[in-house]
Amino acid sequence: MRGWMRALLLASIAASACAPQLGFADEKAEEAARAQIAQLPWQHGPAQGAVGTKARLAIPDKMALLPESSGGRFLELNGNLPTPGTTILAGRNWFAVFNFHETGYIKDDEKLDANELMEAMKEGQKHSNEERLKRGLPQMYTDGWAVEPHYDGQSKQLEWGVKLHSSDSSEPIVNYTMRLLGRRGNESVILVSSPDTLNADIQELRGILKSFDFNDGEKYSEFRAGDHVAEYGLSALVLGGAAAAAVKAGWWKALLAMLAAGWKLVAAAAVAFVAVLGKSLRRLFGGKPAA
Repeated sequence: MRGWMRALLLASIAASACAPQLGFADEKAEEAARAQIAQLPWQHGPAQGAVGTKARLAIPDKMALLPESSGGRFLELNGNLPTPGTTILAGRNWFAVFNFHETGYIKDDEKLDANELMEAMKEGQKHSNEERLKRGLPQMYTDGWAVEPHYDGQSKQLEWGVKLHSSDSSEPIVNYTMRLLGRRGNESVILVSSPDTLNADIQELRGILKSFDFNDGEKYSEFRAGDHVAEYGLSALVLGGAAAAAVKAGWWKALLAMLAAGWKLVAAAAVAFVAVLGKSLRRLFGGKPAA
């Protein structure tokens, strides 16, 4: 294993495994959350929508976009930390979480080694679980690739899917992530879906992302001499992205502890999404917009 990759393990595995989770204590809380979600300022398709302040995409018919100003509230209503700068795209059976990471220009001339990256993830999982155990959180285990990391040089899109399982559930887990490269950073897209419909949902999201475009001045092709260049490439982005800078800066332990303690894993997201909000999203975005 390459030396730089081993150094990234402890911090990066926590970052790469974190994603929104859904879950409510009882039916009343669920209904209250649904009502508040319906009242958020959804922009219904077909329309052009802003993704944060640096990009845009076409919102298809029977889907809806929640602007950056309210995306954090959506996550909070679903039991997650209200992450700033979050845009939500909701379909009938899934939603996608968009966040822009101002990492600098990421060079895309690196060849991805899926076997080496998986080895790094599994090794790092051991250390991540040590942190989770200290905080009474379920252990997470990486089982392999659902989709191997691959990069499209034309669309500047990196994507991968990781198969996981949790110590407190037998349900299969897939954490699917896409990164869209821009001039000053990358747009992270995390898909929250059911394992039963994951493949179809990925294809649907890919089709929508064909309309994704960075604003003028923010496109990857508009890089200019003097622009900030990220200190890592595609492989490190798969392993956690910002964790690479954290390792170099010497504060990776704090990052790992924060992620293990504060973020919920995708462990129950796929299952709880369908059970708790699937009907609500179909009602909201699959037909007539909710009042």
